[in-house]
Amino acid sequence: MNLLTIENMSKSYTERMLFDHVSLGINEGDKIGVIGINGTGKSTLLKIIAGLEEPDDGVVTKGKKVRISYLSQTPVFDEDLNILQNVVQGQKAEEEYRNLEGEARAMLIKLGITDPEGTPKVLSGGQKKRVALVRALLTPADILVLDEPTNHLDSTMTEWLEDYLAKYRGAFIMITHDRYFLDKVTNKIIEIDKGSIYSYTANYSKFLELKAEREEMQLASERKAKSLFRVELEWMQRGARARSTKQKAHIQRFEELRDRKVIETDGKVEINALSSRMGKKTIELDGIGKAYDGKVLFQNFTYILLPGDRIGIIGPNGCGKSTLLNILTGKLVPDEGSVEMGSTIKLGYFSQENEYMDESLKVIDYIKDTAEYIQTSEGTVTASQMCEKFLFTGSMQYTVIAKLSGGEKRRLYLLKVLMEAPNVLVLDEPTNDLDIQTLNILEEYLMTFSGIVVTVSHDRYFLDKITTRIFAFEDNGVIRQYEGNFSDYKAAREILDLEAMDNKGEAANSSKEKVSAATATWKQRDTKLKFSYQEQREFETIDEVIAEIENQIEETEIEIEKSATEYSKLNELMKKKGVLIKQLEDKMERWVYLNDLAEQIEASKNGK
Repeated sequence: MNLLTIENMSKSYTERMLFDHVSLGINEGDKIGVIGINGTGKSTLLKIIAGLEEPDDGVVTKGKKVRISYLSQTPVFDEDLNILQNVVQGQKAEEEYRNLEGEARAMLIKLGITDPEGTPKVLSGGQKKRVALVRALLTPADILVLDEPTNHLDSTMTEWLEDYLAKYRGAFIMITHDRYFLDKVTNKIIEIDKGSIYSYTANYSKFLELKAEREEMQLASERKAKSLFRVELEWMQRGARARSTKQKAHIQRFEELRDRKVIETDGKVEINALSSRMGKKTIELDGIGKAYDGKVLFQNFTYILLPGDRIGIIGPNGCGKSTLLNILTGKLVPDEGSVEMGSTIKLGYFSQENEYMDESLKVIDYIKDTAEYIQTSEGTVTASQMCEKFLFTGSMQYTVIAKLSGGEKRRLYLLKVLMEAPNVLVLDEPTNDLDIQTLNILEEYLMTFSGIVVTVSHDRYFLDKITTRIFAFEDNGVIRQYEGNFSDYKAAREILDLEAMDNKGEAANSSKEKVSAATATWKQRDTKLKFSYQEQREFETIDEVIAEIENQIEETEIEIEKSATEYSKLNELMKKKGVLIKQLEDKMERWVYLNDLAEQIEASKNGK
């Protein structure tokens, strides 16, 4: 059943045409992801659907009983009410069917809001967004409209929201740049591109295939039109003057070809890896610690950054990740320990919030304030050329910053940071508010960047693609180091959690389901002083088995590198790698047991 229809809609912002006579329908069961380059009108489309903005032209038709719940980018609260009251205010719940306050309280706590009776005045921007998300999810609705719901959610919260939306019975339409999230929860993708809307009945991975097919068909049509135009142009230039109907039709066809809308290819944020020379001494953290209001964020943390490091920092919201970055960059002083920075270190810091921008400046002047030109592997590149590479075309370069969208300002800020040519790049939630196209090219840039990268991020795909080491904030102010990317960390964390459960004697049955019956048996046989036939055979072959698993892991890592932009395949490969690592852990543990048993058997024989 159709819930909402947009017909022949147009909308402009200042001199920019966002939508040019577009149409769109939302039906029951639609789970829609909206994507497009920043500034194309994604948030404007959601506001029109939610009834908060009117189109310049066209009709929006909504069913009489269709209810809409909207999550905005910048939520507003009644500061005279507490957090819980703001969530449930104006909502009706029949208590025999639904305990609204109980649901709200549980969701708030799940999303890290530990004091639902507190005042919204003390909430950070990220906390306000999470409170508003709970309010939107609990508001009875036929269409849920969500603008960047995954911003400010850590990986655990994001996975919870994935499960919630996967089971959600109503329709929803949302903007998010989390590619794993889009792939899991959507069944339709709407792409906004150059004033048009393209609809694909697919999740994100399938959308990439369908978009490539659409663009190839458009380019083929354009090539055919250009060829036909050349033929018609030659005919016109021969100066035919006859007035026959046939020749009039010829002239009309020429005019249609001449005046046709030419297919434009997507611009790309092309970035050459820029960095300054780095000496031997980088940044050394020695026993640092920090606490706020009696709460220890971290303590006794020591690490020396190494050339080529790709470090991802993860942990729940409020644990101290941004504080660690501020200490690393010298913006904060630790309570204990010391930070030493090499004389050649040049930091580039992309913070969660844009630095102050004089919004009366033009885009090009803002960049020229940093550098008039830079040296790249391709030679000298001017500020204007770099702006072009970042999708700020000739006309946009002379637009004042105040007229840019929030996402465009983030892209401009990122360009300024990179124009400084740092050799240590520190990124605090870089995936927030950047469109997917910019993220893809930023990732390619980081993979060729010769300096050090340290990033705080909850974007699992970004961490999988970029990082080779994870620092995880764990209980009691401990920062634990894990080798590999985010998926490697998850696999290692699951193993540690299983071991902890076994040590406590908890969930023994669950553990046995995850290991073979043989493995469960050999762990208990400490006193046996001879091999069984099967154990003897296993002892003779286990080295080859371990080597084979290690080879499979190496081959999988090569496939991962080759599939860096194939999101669905990459996800499968990450899962495969996690399974192989678990198998390797089990086999290594088994190897230790068999070798210990062999030594005991040998010692027993010698004793006799």
